[in-house]
Amino acid sequence: KKTFTEVQTERSEQAERTILIKCPPKLNEKKLLQYLSSHGKINSHFFFENRGIHALIEFSEKDSITSLQDAIGIPSAAEHHVVPFKSRLFTFMLKNPVSQAAEETPVHLSPQSHIPVKELIQKLCHAENLSSQMYILLNEYQLTEENIKLRFLACSLVRDFARAYFPDSTVKPFGSSVNTFGKLGCDVDMFLDFHDIQKHATKMKKGPFEMEYQMKRLPSERLATQKILSVIGDCLDNFGPGCVSIQKILNARCPLVKFSHQPTGFQCDLSVSNSIAIKSSELLYIYGCLDSRVRALVFTVRCWARVHGLTNSVPGTWITNFSLTMMIMFFLQKRSPPIIPTLDELKNLADEKDKHVIGGYDCSFVSDLSKIKPTKNTETLDVLLGDFFEYFGNFDFRRNSINLRKGKEVNKPESSPLYIWNPFEQDLNISKNVNQPQLEKFVAMARESAWILQKEDKTQRVIDKEPWGLAALLIPFGKSNPSKVKNRMKGIGSETIRSLLDSLKLNNANSLQKAVGK
Repeated sequence: KKTFTEVQTERSEQAERTILIKCPPKLNEKKLLQYLSSHGKINSHFFFENRGIHALIEFSEKDSITSLQDAIGIPSAAEHHVVPFKSRLFTFMLKNPVSQAAEETPVHLSPQSHIPVKELIQKLCHAENLSSQMYILLNEYQLTEENIKLRFLACSLVRDFARAYFPDSTVKPFGSSVNTFGKLGCDVDMFLDFHDIQKHATKMKKGPFEMEYQMKRLPSERLATQKILSVIGDCLDNFGPGCVSIQKILNARCPLVKFSHQPTGFQCDLSVSNSIAIKSSELLYIYGCLDSRVRALVFTVRCWARVHGLTNSVPGTWITNFSLTMMIMFFLQKRSPPIIPTLDELKNLADEKDKHVIGGYDCSFVSDLSKIKPTKNTETLDVLLGDFFEYFGNFDFRRNSINLRKGKEVNKPESSPLYIWNPFEQDLNISKNVNQPQLEKFVAMARESAWILQKEDKTQRVIDKEPWGLAALLIPFGKSNPSKVKNRMKGIGSETIRSLLDSLKLNNANSLQKAVGK
C-alpha cells in the first residue's frame, strides 16, 4: 500500500494533466477522443451527468493541454461579455448537429451519487448474511475512482486561480475526500497550502551572506489567512467559470470560503493550510487501509446514524460523522485482540521522517503501512456490528471519555455529555457540541439495534418477505411495529432516568463525604 502522501502527490499530479469538457447530449465518443488525441496521448477518460453530459479527460503529458488551449476558440460575446480567463473547462459542440446526429450514440455514464436508502434496503435483502450486507453498502456508498479524480480536479482548478497570486501554492483536498471514508455526494474540503514556499527558506543557508524576499507583514497569521481567502473568494466569484453561491465565512474559528462548483457538481469549502486536519485525514487513511472490516463498519454505522437522525448535514448539537468515526476506531482498538493499533503504538513505530510537531502538538506516527503488523483478530462483521451497538448502548458516558491515543476509557476531564479526545490537540474535545438529549437518543438507538440483531429470526423474516439484518436497522424504528418499539423504549427511558437518579445519588454521596471530610 502507498503512503498517504504518495497517493496525494500522485493524484494531484494526475489532476494537473486533466481537463473537463461539457458535451452535447449525444456524441460520437470515438471521434471526440480522436480529435483530442491529436494533441497528445490520453491516459484515461470517463463521462458523467451533471446538468448535462461532461467528459473528464486525463492526458499523459501536461503539454497536451497547452496544445489544446492554443487551438480552442473564445465564446462569441453576442449577449454577454465574457471574462477572458482561460481555464481547463471547455465546451464541445457539433458544427452541424442535424447531419451529425445519425452517428451519435449515448455514452456510458459513471454514477456520481449513491442509490437511495429504499433501493439499498431491497438490495440488502438479497444478500447471504449480515457481513455481505455491510460490504454491499460499502460498495454502493464509497467514492469511486472516477469521483476521486473529479475531486482532485476541482482542487486543481481552484489552484490555477491561487497561482495567479502565489505561484508556488497548491490546493489539496483533506477530510472525507481522501481519508477512505468519504461517501458519494459528500462535500470537498480543500485547503490552500504555502508550505512548499517554506521549503525555499532552508536553501539559502550556505555561504557568507543571506538573502530573503521582501514580503508584506501583518500582525497575525489569522489576518493573513482572512485577507488571502477574501481575495481568492472574490476571484472565484468574479472570474471562475462555474463557481457560484460564494460565501466568505472569515470570522469562523477556521476561516473559509464556501462555494458551489457547478462543472463538477461539488459543494466546496476552501480554507488555508490546516496541518492538523491533514494529519487526522492521514491517520484515518491508515486505519482504513489496515483491515477491510474497518471501512465496512464505519460506512454501516454512519448510514444507520443518518437514517435515525443521529447525524445531520448541518452543524448542531448532534454527533458529527468525525466523532462517530472516532468512536468506531476506539471500539476496534478495544477488541481482543485489537483490530487496529492505538495512536501511541503508531507513534512508537514512527521514524525520523515521520516526526511532526505542529503548533506545539506532537503529531508523529508511522506513515509506512508495511511497518504495522496485521491484526490476529478474525471476528466477523456481524459480530462486530452487534457488539458495537452493545458496547456503546451500555457505555458509562457519565464517567468515561474516549481516548484513541491510549485506546482505553479515561476519566472525563470536564462535564460535556460526550467527551472524545482530539487525537492530536489533546486539550480539545471533538464532540463538545453534543448535548445530553442527543447522546441519550444515540444510546437508545444503539440498544434498540443490538436488540433487533440478537432477537431476529432471519429465516422467518425472509419467508415473511420482511427486511432482515442490516436492512431492518435502516428503517426508522417504529415504522414496522410501533407498539413493540414503544415498550422497549419505555425500558430505555426508565433506565436512563434510573441512571440519572443513580448519578444524583452518587454525586450527593460524594458531596456528603466531602462535607463530612471537611
